[in-house]
Parts: sequence; structure tokens; C-alpha cells
Amino acid sequence: MRFVRSAAAPLLVASASLALASCGLFGSRGPVKVAAIGPLNTAANPIGGELSAGNAALLDLSAQGLVSFDGEGQIDTGLAERWTVTADGRSYIFRIREAKWTNGRKVTAEDVAATLRSYLAPASRHVLKTGFPEVDTIKAMTDSVIEIRLTVPQPNMLELLAQPSMAIVYKGMGWGPMRAKKIGRAVLLSPVPDPLAEDPAAAEAAAADPAASIELTGTTPQGALARFRNGYADGVIGGRFSTLPYFVASNIGRSRLVVDPAPGLFGLAFTNAEGFLATDANRDALSRAIRRQRLVDAFGLAEWQPQTTLRPSIFRRDGGPEPLLPAWADYDDASRLVQAKRAVDAWRAGGRQIEPLRIAVPSTPGGRILFAYVAADFARLGIESRRVNMGSAADLRLIDEVAPNDDALWALRRLSCQRDTLCNREAQELIEATTANIDAGQRAQQVGEAEALLARYSPFIPLASPLRWSVASQRLTGFRPNVRAVHPLNHLIALPN
Repeated sequence: MRFVRSAAAPLLVASASLALASCGLFGSRGPVKVAAIGPLNTAANPIGGELSAGNAALLDLSAQGLVSFDGEGQIDTGLAERWTVTADGRSYIFRIREAKWTNGRKVTAEDVAATLRSYLAPASRHVLKTGFPEVDTIKAMTDSVIEIRLTVPQPNMLELLAQPSMAIVYKGMGWGPMRAKKIGRAVLLSPVPDPLAEDPAAAEAAAADPAASIELTGTTPQGALARFRNGYADGVIGGRFSTLPYFVASNIGRSRLVVDPAPGLFGLAFTNAEGFLATDANRDALSRAIRRQRLVDAFGLAEWQPQTTLRPSIFRRDGGPEPLLPAWADYDDASRLVQAKRAVDAWRAGGRQIEPLRIAVPSTPGGRILFAYVAADFARLGIESRRVNMGSAADLRLIDEVAPNDDALWALRRLSCQRDTLCNREAQELIEATTANIDAGQRAQQVGEAEALLARYSPFIPLASPLRWSVASQRLTGFRPNVRAVHPLNHLIALPN
């Protein structure tokens, strides 16, 4: 299978912005201004761990990966101007475009390969380090061609490579398609001049036009919403459940809110299997006791939906089975409570105590609301709870992550034998065997078997789908909700038909 895109595609929106400026759409308003919730750091590097919304948006333009997402969440070009997937699905070959690092040196395939290898190295803290178990080798075939060789086919590889965290940061440098310049508390992103332009001077002038730029600011939730409300920002990105109450209090019109239909994991992972939490039945009892619809209703957002399965329901290209519903899915809340109480009473019948549960959630308005509702449901079982910070020792810790691709195994890998989860060796071995299986039919069957094993072990209390929200003014005609919850800043304004 072969995919080809124009070498200028990543600059398409920025270039079109220049043309539109002459029609008055941009010229009178200058750069598109975006406020991101969270810190913004021009020295951010994906190898250091999870990126804030602002840092992810910044790197997505200043150091874009081999491929990228467009405004609809579909695969678009990035540093690679074209790519090929071999017939056996085990080799992805990318031809990188003519580009330069910020120090002026030419970008080479070996630079890119070395960067990607560093992201997957044992010492790396990259958030997707465990998301590439199929990768065998990453190597430069020529000065401009890089191959990622897999042990087994992974049809969802491009979605992983398009994540903002897969931006190519080489020795602290990016390549584009936009250059970042710190201006006060903000970062100004301007298009990189086309190195193949027939008129280099004209290309430089076009790239320097303020109407083609993006001004990005990192700030608090209150600050970001205030900037939008007062006309100092055209959009706000980076909203989560934890900060939604700030939007509710902002008096910004509901029509300006954009909610992404993003599948993933949102729930409480058990990090301790001692005492009452040592048995599968007891952990399952806690999951049964949660009134999920009541919890999400507390946030007053109809788009946010409860979830009871370990794996999210997503559009799959690998033929994986539907997510497994828990045994108690067909019972109402009252019946689930009775079932949960039986397990709790059986534990206490032997004179055993249940220590207060330490639950780690964000120290934000949304985090406090979440804790209050979960603690109230546990209290119905006679179990006390204490809220602790995300970095503190805990018995349960919130996981709030969007699925980076459509791989049916992603959620199972994330919930099994990670640094913040429990570990069932039998389930883990089956997950690893499924990853290594090249037979699609057998693989689909093994996904179901691994999920069933993990579900019986009860390492996680699923609560809902991840909540990702943004705010967009009428100026941002290209701002679209999408399943990846990624909004590239160079696609915020739609091109005319």
C-alpha cells in the first residue's frame, strides 16, 4: 500500500492564510491566538514524559513527526512527504522532505531514526514507549529514507506516529513546519519558508507576514477562559473533566464548547493489592458499587458518557472483538449494591478490617467532584475514602488517557503490569503472545481471552470515556471535534472549497 502527499501539505493552511489575508479574513486581526490550559515551554521534549496541551500543540508544529493529524483527526503528511507500507505489513518506509533543523543543518534520515530510537529506549520516559512492542528496527536506508521494521503487522502504526508526542526533537531542535519564537509569556509560531521556492525572498516575506502566524499562550484554566471571554484568544485547548467546572463558571456560551468523542480509559486503577484489595472479588465489588451515570451527570455535560468495559468501543481495523461487558452490566444500581455488600460482609465476617482507601485524583474542582461521588458510593458499603494528590502513595489512582490508535490491545497493555497498575502474570503473558501473533483470526480470539482474564482480575474501575473539551470562536472555522482529541493549530481555519 502506498500513500503520497504533496511536499507542501503541512504548510497548506499557513500558505492559504496568506492568500485569505488579502481578502480581509485575517489581515485585520493578525495572528490566530490560542490559549492552552497548562504550562508552555519552548524547551519541551517528548522524551521527558507527558506533554501539557500547550507543549503538545507547540511541538506538533515546530518539530512535527513523520506524519501528523489533520483537523479531522485523519492522517496527513509531516516530516515525511510520502510513505510506503510493504505487502506483508511489516515494513513502513518513509521519504523525508527537504528540511533543516533550527541551527540550519539539513535534516537526515539518521537524525530522525536516532530520535525515534531514543524515544523507545529503556531509559526514556516517553508516554508511548510501551505502545510500539511490534517495532524490530528503526534505521536510515539512505540520507532521506527511513524504515521502521516490525516483527508483526501493525495496521495502526501511522496513528501512533502522528501523535504530537512523536514530534521529532533532535538534540533540542525542531524542523518545522513552523518556527517558534518566545514573545513575553507567549510563543509566536511562523511558517518556515519553503526551501524549494523559486523566489526565496518572496517565500521569506510570506512566512514573516503576521497574518500567517499563530500566537500560543500557556496559562491556568481561569486565565485561558478569561482571555477568550475578553477577546484576547480565538480558542482554548487542553480542557479535561478536571477543569470543566471552570468553563461552567465562565459564562461563555455553550455553543462555543467543542467536546471530542475520544475513546480511551477514564477510571481508577488499583495500585495496591493488600488487605481488602487483595482479592479479585473485593476489587470487583468496589467497581459494582459505582453509580456511573450519576457521576457523569454531576458534570452536566450530555456528551460525556459512562463506561463499564476495560476496552473502549472504537472503530477497529484489526478485527478485534467487541469490548467485554462485566457480569453485572445488566443489573440496576440497587442490585449491584446488594451484590457488592455481600463481598464486603463476607470479608468482615472473619473479623477483618477495611482500611480507608486512598484515592489519587487531581486537586482541581473536577477532581474533587469525582472523589466526592466515588467516596459516597464506597460509603454505602461502609468503606471510608481519603483523597490524595496524584503524586502521593495511593490505593487507587486515576487514569485519564485517550486511545492513541485503534489497536484492540492498547487498553489491555495499559492496564497490565505497568508502573501504576497491578500485574497478573497469566494475563500479561497472553497479551504478549497476542502481540506476537501474525494470524489475524487467532489474534482476535486471543484479545478476547486476554480481556476476560484481566476483567476477572479486576485491576481497574472504568468510569467513563475520557473527557476532552476546547472552546472555539467563530473565527476558527476549521476547529472540529475528532476521536483523537488533537487539534493542530495550523488547521484551525478551514480552507475555502
